[in-house]
Amino acid sequence: MRLLAAGILLLAHLCTAFYLPGLAPVSFCDDDKESEGCKSLIELFVNRLDSVESVLPYEYDAFDFCQDKEEKRPSENLGQVLFGERIASSPYKFTFKKQETCKKVCTRSYDPENSADRSKLAFLKKGMQLNYQHHWIIDNMPVTWCYDVEDGQKYCNPGFPIGCFVTPDGRVKDACVINSEFNKKNTFYLFNHVDITIMYHSGKDENWPGARLVMARLRPQSYKHTDENNLSCEGPPMEIPGEFNNKLNLIYTYSVTFEEKNNIKWASRWDYILESMPHTNIQWFSIMNSLVIVLFLSGMVAMIILRTLHKDIARYNQIDSSEDAQEEFGWKLVHGDVFRPPRKGMLLSVFLGQGTQIFIMTFITLFLACLGFLSPANRGALMTCAVVLWVLLGTPAGYVSARMYKTFRGEKWKTNVLLTALLCPGIVFADFFIMNLILWVKGSSAAIPFGTLVAILAMWFGISVPLTFIGAYFGFKEKPIEHPVRTNQIPRQIPEQLQFCCATSISVQRIITGGGDRF
Repeated sequence: MRLLAAGILLLAHLCTAFYLPGLAPVSFCDDDKESEGCKSLIELFVNRLDSVESVLPYEYDAFDFCQDKEEKRPSENLGQVLFGERIASSPYKFTFKKQETCKKVCTRSYDPENSADRSKLAFLKKGMQLNYQHHWIIDNMPVTWCYDVEDGQKYCNPGFPIGCFVTPDGRVKDACVINSEFNKKNTFYLFNHVDITIMYHSGKDENWPGARLVMARLRPQSYKHTDENNLSCEGPPMEIPGEFNNKLNLIYTYSVTFEEKNNIKWASRWDYILESMPHTNIQWFSIMNSLVIVLFLSGMVAMIILRTLHKDIARYNQIDSSEDAQEEFGWKLVHGDVFRPPRKGMLLSVFLGQGTQIFIMTFITLFLACLGFLSPANRGALMTCAVVLWVLLGTPAGYVSARMYKTFRGEKWKTNVLLTALLCPGIVFADFFIMNLILWVKGSSAAIPFGTLVAILAMWFGISVPLTFIGAYFGFKEKPIEHPVRTNQIPRQIPEQLQFCCATSISVQRIITGGGDRF
């Protein structure tokens, strides 16, 4: 026992922890204490803008916001590209622990006589009218806008709106409800100022250098700045009239403060976002209780059915005369036709193979997500994992499809293999390509670049298709699946049912099961 304990202690001493790619922490320190492992510059990155009222997301650069002079774009994985994420650097840059108040970022001027200015402002107004949301990132962490909701709870939104709109009839829309000054009819209110609060863990009682960021919040504001040289983040909101007749200047500003929060660990800095969302209050006890009951009842029913079928199948295999078979009634009359090859055995086997591929892919993806390998901090990892797994699981698809087709006594094995490899993925890719063309015409950030489409085709034809052929080769080498009962040589004739009889039967069944009488 002592040797076992000593061995465990030795292994614990030799083991070292590691961080998943993209999840390694970054340390920050004061400007005068900057070093290779501790930096003072905090960069804010911007992502695509989206809206619940529109299906088209847009890049940050599509709107006339302040842009970084030396724009940098972090490398994006396959999942991020497929989800339409477009992360880029922004002109919002901070120095650790350096407070800023009402600092100017840029100025945008619009002239009604300039057609380009009119189109830019019209697009900005459209974004406010459809409630498009910014998505900002600091230290690979979303900058959240937290506000109070009913029952005294606080909701943290990982995005915040461009602005809001008051309709010509005086109806206040979306974020305009947060300020009573947003009340002028047919007027847009732009959130041209943000109050950013960055919270950090100082590293006290920890073994890392410097500090680590654990939370970033902001509060959007609207201020009408009149003097660029003497900015004051006070006064009336920034109004943009519905009718663009006069010159307009939009000045973007920000304020940033730093707070020490040593009670929040770096490893749990995402928790406050998840806990604030109402739909994430999962009742695990109720779920497990229901799951146990369902599994228990399903097991009991399965045992009863298996015992009954085992006896029936043993008796059916001993029947030699048709007179004995005619004494049966109900579903037992068709025991000799249950395993008859279907008319569309080719399509059924292809769909079974593709379903097996998707099922295994989904199971492994969910398993890895439960283990924490697909953390939301690792952006695009979920989609990347799903696509890579689907590509690598072509062998099970080919094997299942080929063996089922052989069991159905099919002879066109070449057609079966080609359909398994190309039919379902081809339909999905064709729909995906057409939708991508529409998004590209609309200028949406969700449009996939041409290079990514070529990469997906290369993965499909270069990896998935050969693996499907390999699986089909082994599937056709296997023996057909043996059925527990013999199949009658002559199919049993099933009389056609009248339509009103089927409808009445379905209606009665739904009424009995509580499903209503609609069909």
